Amino acid sequence: MAHRITRRTFLKTAAAAGATLTILPSGLARTYRANYKVNLGIIGVGGMGGGNRNRLKQISKDPIGANNIVALCDVDRDRLAQSAGDHPGAKTYVDFRKMLTEMHKSIDAVCVSTPDHTHFPASMLAMKLGMGVDTEKPLTHSVWEARQMGLAAAKYGVATQLDNENHSNPGLRRVVEWVRAGVIGKVREVHIFTNRPIWPQGIAKRPPTEPVPKHLDWDLWLGPAPYRDYHKHLHPFAWRGWWDFGTGALGDMGCHFWDSAFWALTLGHPETVEAVEEGNCDETGPKWSIVTYQFPARGPHLPPVTVTWWDGGKLPPRPAELEKDRKFPTNGSMFVGEKGKILVHDAASPRIIPEAKMRETKLPDPFIPRSPGHKKEWIEAVRGGKPAGSNFTDFGGPLTEVVLLGNLAIRAGKKLQWDSKNLKAKGCPEADKYIRRPYRKGWDFSLKA
Repeated sequence: MAHRITRRTFLKTAAAAGATLTILPSGLARTYRANYKVNLGIIGVGGMGGGNRNRLKQISKDPIGANNIVALCDVDRDRLAQSAGDHPGAKTYVDFRKMLTEMHKSIDAVCVSTPDHTHFPASMLAMKLGMGVDTEKPLTHSVWEARQMGLAAAKYGVATQLDNENHSNPGLRRVVEWVRAGVIGKVREVHIFTNRPIWPQGIAKRPPTEPVPKHLDWDLWLGPAPYRDYHKHLHPFAWRGWWDFGTGALGDMGCHFWDSAFWALTLGHPETVEAVEEGNCDETGPKWSIVTYQFPARGPHLPPVTVTWWDGGKLPPRPAELEKDRKFPTNGSMFVGEKGKILVHDAASPRIIPEAKMRETKLPDPFIPRSPGHKKEWIEAVRGGKPAGSNFTDFGGPLTEVVLLGNLAIRAGKKLQWDSKNLKAKGCPEADKYIRRPYRKGWDFSLKA
């Protein structure tokens, strides 16, 4: 009888034999007892990291979500010390590279909630060491990184999940079910919109250098990004608007609000992407942007579709079907079909408009399996269950690629003809530096590095 081994057993055996633990064999089987608690490392403990820690802690006693937080990492020592009080016994680090290499025998999976520019190195190193990974949205800082993450997850056979929580929301699944059931007929037009950015953008000049706070390891915060002197407009929040570190409004909310359209319409890759904007520059993203994606037909039943992204206060024209006393949401999406429209507030509150049509429409019974919860779904996958719905290879990575193509069009400043197979903007070599950028020494964990 063949024996299946856990990742932890493999690591212990390999270590005893003096093996170099840089990369685990792809497809390594992992099995866990039904009541096994997954040992977790947390990379980025404040902000979104704090929320993720709390959610993981809340489900720690649930058999499906059983977990044990054994390691914490943050470049901000004040935040690190504060979070350590919530997790007695967890080891603390300021450098995730050290945490992952020192604790690879005892960490099963990590949750990555750092600024966008460090999602890739943290997640890639964890996967190379055989750990499952849950990474905040957007999955990566660039289109090339998103492709790499999907390939790496498949190669190393680890359980992954893009942390776009609404993917597991039953309301978002209802949107997908209605569209796929043909409730509004064939869809050729979708609008996706947000009130972001709610942080400064359109800043062309870098602020003056300031002293680095004593509690912050600035070089580690920069990670793979080009070196620059510290200024207070970056840590801990406003980095989102600065291109070296963040991905602007699209990166912040795109993986939430694009999700239902990407899923329901099986969008795949666009043929063209074009942006209009105000205030984009080398340092920061624009004050607002409108990005138009053209997707080809996907088989005989899914016609070409135009998806338009709106941000910074710009919104699509108000639909005539929406009652005069109802507000048009500032965050959400709208599906325009041959037989009607679906208006979605935020990511998961769909209504057919007008309300009278909503009442008279026969809606399909639910047919997409419901999730036990985004974090529980991932923990279950780490323990050997089925892949999480927003895993890097099948959904999270491809979704992120499409979302971040909008930033590529904004930064290139021209209409892009997209070659998805080769990750190239045809006839636009100036876009290459935005598709993939070089990393500082010690931070390149790509598959070929």
